[in-house]
Amino acid sequence: MRLSWDSLEGVDNQRPSCYNQYMKKQTIDPNRLCPKCNSAENQVNAGFNKSGTQRCLCRFCNYKYTQGGKTREYPEEVKQQAIKTYYSGVSGRGVGRLMGFSKANVYNWLKKTGCGVDKSNDG
Repeated sequence: MRLSWDSLEGVDNQRPSCYNQYMKKQTIDPNRLCPKCNSAENQVNAGFNKSGTQRCLCRFCNYKYTQGGKTREYPEEVKQQAIKTYYSGVSGRGVGRLMGFSKANVYNWLKKTGCGVDKSNDG
């Protein structure tokens, strides 16, 4: 025979105060919406992707999505500093090595700013 709090006779039918202490309450985050069904309820964490961004799972439609992805763009100050370094006489490869990114980034930023790029002198 299995006992429960409700089946005990002669004892108050109220559960002890510690009964719900360890039960997790469901919180609804209004910023976490499923992109497929637009539901804010039953959204749970489902690990992380390779870049470290939180993955979520919608329990209504069983859809996995990334919550707020990271930007993969360098700040404008870094781009301007790389261009200034390039025009001070450092090669594109050298700028990349100094600042920690590919020389292709430097050349692409130079193309976007409209400045001529001469790769033949690059060492």
